[in-house]
Amino acid sequence: MRVTIFGATGLLGKALLREWHEDEVTGLGSRDVDIRSEEQVRVSILRYRPEWVVLAAAYTDVDGCETNRDLALDVNCKGAVNVVRAAAQVSARVIFLSTDYVFDGAKNCPYEIDDPIAPQCVYGQTKAAAESEIRKILPEACILRTSWVFGVGGKCFPETILKLASTHQQLDVVDDQRGCPTYTPDLARIIMQLCRKGAMGTVHATNRGDCTWFEFAREIVALAGLKTQVRPTTSDKFVRPAKRPAYSVLSSASLQEYGIIVPTWQDALPRYLAERGFRP
Repeated sequence: MRVTIFGATGLLGKALLREWHEDEVTGLGSRDVDIRSEEQVRVSILRYRPEWVVLAAAYTDVDGCETNRDLALDVNCKGAVNVVRAAAQVSARVIFLSTDYVFDGAKNCPYEIDDPIAPQCVYGQTKAAAESEIRKILPEACILRTSWVFGVGGKCFPETILKLASTHQQLDVVDDQRGCPTYTPDLARIIMQLCRKGAMGTVHATNRGDCTWFEFAREIVALAGLKTQVRPTTSDKFVRPAKRPAYSVLSSASLQEYGIIVPTWQDALPRYLAERGFRP
């Protein structure tokens, strides 16, 4: 199977390249192709003629999207459309990485794939717009929503917590936002399986289990053997440019339909820390 990954230098892209060994995989980063350029994308697709395209390229700075709306739209929606149109020309299948931030966070039970979307921030809005356009161009595309992605090789929540904990005796972390941490190697393996199973439609994919950011941070610090005290606080004490959903837990039902079972985030976190050189 020939696979082309757009966004290969990102957190997930790096994990995909590390994990994907059994197929002919090509990884393209932003230096290789700017997905905002329809011509660059077309040339790349025609050169590699993939059977599957994994579209992981995105502008993921959630707060940055609020002040760079045009860039967010150009990359997350228009760029995604460029890739999907080019993929359709060579009859390639597509997995597009979307986000829990397409939901408003008003529920108190896991979001199903057919729940109404109502993104509250620019990042979520641009991803939601891309979802809609992709379905029009390539109805058989797989829209893969995930959340709270972490892994080695880039910026992520555990990385930030470990850095802060090395220089602070106390950390205040919000305890009123709940979601599902997702480890990039586990997500990469999900994507590989979905390609092999010919996945179509919308799928929610995260590690099993949910927590608040405070609960996640407390576990990170404890497993890393650090002495920093992690204290719960509320979102109104940490006002950010982008509004985050208070609850964005994604149901695993759609993934289970493909027979894919994913480890819990509590299983994933020690593996991440081991990669970082800690020995939980």
